[in-house]
Amino acid sequence: MRRFAVGLLTVLLAAGCTKASQLPPKAPTSGLQPFYSQELSWSDCGDGFDCAKMNVPLDYANPSGAAIKISVIRLQASGDRIGSLLINPGGPGGSGIEYARSARAVLSGNLLEHFDTIGFDPRGVGESTPVSCMSGAQLDAYVSLDANPDTKAELTELQQGSKAFAEACGAKSAQLLPHVSTVDAARDMDVLRAVLGDPKMTYLGKSYGTYLGAVYANLFPKNVRALVLDGAVDPAVPTLKANLVQAEGFEVALKAFAEDCFNDAACPFASRDLDGAMKEVSDLLARADREPLTNDLGDGRKVNEAWAVLGIVTPLYDRGSWPALRQALGHAFNGNGSDLLRMADVLISRRPDGSYTNQTEANMAVNCLDHPYPKGVSTYTKAADEAEKLAPHFGSFVMLGSLPCAYWPVPPIGKDVALKAAGAPPIVVVGTKRDPATPYSWAEGLASELSSGVLLSYDGDGHTAYKSGSTCIDKAVDAYLISLKPPAANTLCPKIQ
Repeated sequence: MRRFAVGLLTVLLAAGCTKASQLPPKAPTSGLQPFYSQELSWSDCGDGFDCAKMNVPLDYANPSGAAIKISVIRLQASGDRIGSLLINPGGPGGSGIEYARSARAVLSGNLLEHFDTIGFDPRGVGESTPVSCMSGAQLDAYVSLDANPDTKAELTELQQGSKAFAEACGAKSAQLLPHVSTVDAARDMDVLRAVLGDPKMTYLGKSYGTYLGAVYANLFPKNVRALVLDGAVDPAVPTLKANLVQAEGFEVALKAFAEDCFNDAACPFASRDLDGAMKEVSDLLARADREPLTNDLGDGRKVNEAWAVLGIVTPLYDRGSWPALRQALGHAFNGNGSDLLRMADVLISRRPDGSYTNQTEANMAVNCLDHPYPKGVSTYTKAADEAEKLAPHFGSFVMLGSLPCAYWPVPPIGKDVALKAAGAPPIVVVGTKRDPATPYSWAEGLASELSSGVLLSYDGDGHTAYKSGSTCIDKAVDAYLISLKPPAANTLCPKIQ
């Protein structure tokens, strides 16, 4: 991309034309031209990064109406610059600003040399006109709800809490809620691409960021240079089916953790067989449901089943966190849930002072708008019962965690359909065999649905593969992003020994 731009600049200068950097970026419609041709005002925001605010329309159907601001951060290339690399950590609700600040850890030196690293908080998230719903104390109460209800009273409490969450979002963010879809965020990305001066998009998205990238490619296939979609979401999977598959993914990860644990002398399981270990986890959750575990953090929260499940789920995302899970379970088996609570806080972005980022609220707002969730509570409860059979530790929590969408104040605009991105160049889809959050089958599905999808697989554990320890994955991704050389289709990178 950069080589082409330099060549074009030389031709223009020789002809006596305006410099390429001064040419107004082309907008899809004339009404969007002011946004596509804006100039960002960068300022130093520490540690070698620059920050800026970008204007985009609140409603792309009415670009002359209200505008909102998108926060952007940049780490400039250290060497021979090719262009900009947009990165997104997932969510929805994850902060691209915070993720980009970790660029030196989450990207290779080769990418840092050749690309300006660009992070942005998608609309509704973090520093970009955030969705706001509840106070920290209210979110504590919401997260504490028993999403594995054993009685009619517990189910009623869950319904009321889910409805209260939806109503609070509607009350505080009424103007914004209809306009935080992934389609809107993808359109913002194209404005950002143009404002950065990139003829085409280079992008690395993880988890939900793969859906955002696929939506972008489907909207703007001719604007794609190179996209890596790591830890893929399959957009064609129906919503409740997706919940079920994800719950099963966490179940697989828990079993992989247990089998690995048996090889460690410090493993807290009394049993050394898989069925026995799974029963110990079930007994622990049942115990926390009856009587909360001890909390030494001094914040008064009760470590009930809901918090315990979140605490177990969090380290399953990353194999490197398995030792921390061994320790947390050891303490929990002895009645102390403090370690599980700390890890749960990481997953939901709860701060030590009891405040939250808006990740939980933005996550629900985007999901409820993107997907056609059912409205009848009985549909969720029936699906939860089925999920419990296949994923006994996580099924109900994953399934009923979407219940606020049954009461959402804004109707969904998205559909669960395959995205083809016809006309786009090769798009690399990365799947990890035992990924708990975005199961490998989703990567297979997305790669097959995209007209130019190329599947790159990793025989590993944990959520996403790039920069997780596999040199094979890292080299393949770097070669593609830098030189536009995709890996051979269906390349399988071996498990790290």
